[in-house]
Amino acid sequence: MNKLFTFLVLGGLLVVLLASISELPPMGEMDNPSYNEIANYYIDNSAEDTGSTNIIAAIITDYRAFDTLGETTVLFTGIAAVVSLIGVTHHKDKKKEEENHG
Repeated sequence: MNKLFTFLVLGGLLVVLLASISELPPMGEMDNPSYNEIANYYIDNSAEDTGSTNIIAAIITDYRAFDTLGETTVLFTGIAAVVSLIGVTHHKDKKKEEENHG
């Protein structure tokens, strides 16, 4: 019974996802939501607004600085968690060796 329920839920999700994909606009159309005035503004005004000759660097460091800071914080937190877990297992092994040797 539990497997049947799981398959029904996954099948429903599959139907929803396929219906969503079929409603997406075609790639490359100018009326797509990805083509908006923000991208044109960045291309036209980034050199004057930021003083940078590299549009990508201007977007990352000036226009989207808080977003980049958030992404960096998440990555640092993940790395710190992994490093701390590796250190915990290392210390446990040393304690076991000390207990066994005397």
